[in-house]
Amino acid sequence: MAVETPPEPPGSARSAATGRDALTTAVDDTLIDFLSTEMDALDVLDPGLRQFAQIARDSVLTGGKRLRPVFAHWGWRGVVGTGPPLAPILPALAALELLHAFALVHDDVMDASATRRGRPTAHRRLAGQHRASGRTGDPVRFGDAAAVLVGDLCLVWADRLLAASGVPATTMLAVRRCYDQMRIDTIAGQYLDVLGESDAGNWSVERALRVARHKTASYTVTGPMHLGAALAGAVEPALAGAVEPASTASVGSTGGSDHPGQADAVRTAYTRYGGNVGEAFQLRDDLLGVFGDPAVTGKPAGDDLRTGKPTVLLLLARELATRHQAAALDALPVDTAGTGDGDDGSEEQTRQRVARLAEIVVETGAAAQVERMIERRVMAGVSALTSAPIDDTARGVLTDLAVAATTRQA
Repeated sequence: MAVETPPEPPGSARSAATGRDALTTAVDDTLIDFLSTEMDALDVLDPGLRQFAQIARDSVLTGGKRLRPVFAHWGWRGVVGTGPPLAPILPALAALELLHAFALVHDDVMDASATRRGRPTAHRRLAGQHRASGRTGDPVRFGDAAAVLVGDLCLVWADRLLAASGVPATTMLAVRRCYDQMRIDTIAGQYLDVLGESDAGNWSVERALRVARHKTASYTVTGPMHLGAALAGAVEPALAGAVEPASTASVGSTGGSDHPGQADAVRTAYTRYGGNVGEAFQLRDDLLGVFGDPAVTGKPAGDDLRTGKPTVLLLLARELATRHQAAALDALPVDTAGTGDGDDGSEEQTRQRVARLAEIVVETGAAAQVERMIERRVMAGVSALTSAPIDDTARGVLTDLAVAATTRQA
């Protein structure tokens, strides 16, 4: 299970790719072993739990880029270097994927999403099982309720797997503080996301960036980086967990005092790197939500246009739009249900209208502006690591990861 990164030139593309493949294999193996044991335990309780547990397992193991364990791993390596074995911290890295599954399953219920990673979402699968079994009651309501429990189970599993990490108790206290703050930030950001959809007319670009910072950046990049540093014993418990706005970070500074300790300098660099790269990650999601290829993203194109979700991209489009363009954009949402599955040609009409709205977004210049925002944040995030007291190999790989995570097509 102790899979290590082969030595390569620091920061080389080959080093990043090879190390990531080995790491994701080790994380997947850890998850498979853990989930097998947990599913067997549920099966003993009642055979009816088997399908429920299988959907929870599939939500974790099917697809996914394993970015969160990768960022946490290199946050750890940045402090400890390339020498220490990986095995003791693998449970903590893998736990981040269970946390991610919890967030995705609940997010899909809230958004009434039909697909995730090219497959039916958990609530859709559970509703289908209800119909196929001929049970009484509303299949949709059953699917939603059961999927909430799937997400809850993944969250508890994440706690249990994290606790299996082979680190000293004092280190685990700091790890738990980072982990708990990451969960609070994510839930707060998710609520703001839901609130924004119900109050889109009063939302702003800055508020949308705040949602990105807490809902996405906090548990995709910043939190995992801090968790990695905490696993290395480099984050004091009293300092763990703050989320600094990427847009106001003074990039390149390594601490808040004239003589910061090494832990404080690492933490500051990771906060600035994570905030900037995490925001850029969400901005790329905004673009993919409108222009992404469904065959690659695994989700229908134009979902944000259908619902009128106040993303940075759409808010900028409204700010930059002409009067006629603004009138079209203000007519959002296109299809509140997100299905457009009527019998009278409404599905095709919805597709055509979404396609036209996507063209308008491009015409306003908003898409190009978001691309520039991504580029600036990636540069700022990478710059934050320049003088940080971290391992040079980790610095190079984190530079590669910043680019890879924000130029992806899915």
